[in-house]
Amino acid sequence: MPKYNLTATQQDELISAYCELICDSMDWKSMEQFVYQTLIEDYSNLSHDELLEDIELTMDEDVLEELINKNKTFVNFKEKIERNIKKSKFSIIAEIKKASPSAGVIIEDYDPVKIAEIYNKNNATCLSVLTEEDFFLGNLNHVSDIKQKINLPILCKDFFIDKFQVSLSKSYGADAILIILAGISENLSHQLYEEALKQNMSVIIEVHTVSEAKMALNFKEALIGINNRNLKTLETNINTTYEINNILVNHLSLIHISEPTRPERISYAGF
Repeated sequence: MPKYNLTATQQDELISAYCELICDSMDWKSMEQFVYQTLIEDYSNLSHDELLEDIELTMDEDVLEELINKNKTFVNFKEKIERNIKKSKFSIIAEIKKASPSAGVIIEDYDPVKIAEIYNKNNATCLSVLTEEDFFLGNLNHVSDIKQKINLPILCKDFFIDKFQVSLSKSYGADAILIILAGISENLSHQLYEEALKQNMSVIIEVHTVSEAKMALNFKEALIGINNRNLKTLETNINTTYEINNILVNHLSLIHISEPTRPERISYAGF
């Protein structure tokens, strides 16, 4: 299972920083900003080899290939989204998440299968399942558990730092992966993208700036997600969609991430 790149010492330092911020009565928004910047900067500044030191490879490639071939639960994530686009219909990618670095534990009695069943009954198009273990308290087993009960395409949300993780996620039943351009090098993003296509998985490329949007156009087969949350300030601004959409206007498959918390916001976004 992939582990986040922070060492035990770094995690202790992060926890200490939390305590210092609380003791200094820093407001919650400032705390969020500090934590996210710490995670993103630590993650992106380490070399590829350093990141791999914290990955536990529990299976070899032959075993993974066998598990992938035996798994008959795969659903085409991108195709389902694009069918709705052609019918001028909205698609809802419903998120399943136990915790986050900023909010802590969101759901104490966490049952991802039950949550997925609720989404399915309410006509969600696809599911997005957090599988990162240390900060989001997820697990790849959540993907396979859901797939045993529900036939919806699943996006695996984790910190992908090696193409092995792409195959690993598919062996658990994931249909798509998320690549956040702000968090990894351009070279690594292309490696992950090519491996996903090789595995017949869908890819969402997440962008939140104009420069990232221009880069995303190089991933011809990907869905592109516009994140309205600025990863440096943590502020959400729906106008980000309009600014970036001008770059991506000819790309068929766009996804709106963060901000539309009310129905009228979805209409306002123009989706």
